[in-house]
Amino acid sequence: MGSRYGVRIRKLESKALEKQRSSYECPVCGKQRVRRKSFAVWKCGSCGAVFAGGAYEFSTDVGRSARKFLEQG
Repeated sequence: MGSRYGVRIRKLESKALEKQRSSYECPVCGKQRVRRKSFAVWKCGSCGAVFAGGAYEFSTDVGRSARKFLEQG
């Protein structure tokens, strides 16, 4: 990105890309192997399970609150 677009935008982009490139814990096998495959599609490298999630992170705030609501019944 270079020196364009301002510091704030570059910091926000850096945080988003850091979340996107990190690995997350798999809800199926429990290993830290879930990586982003494509837009909002995440795949576990260990067990091969595929999940739908957020664009930049595995689980979004809305997804977590919906999961809590469904667990309560």
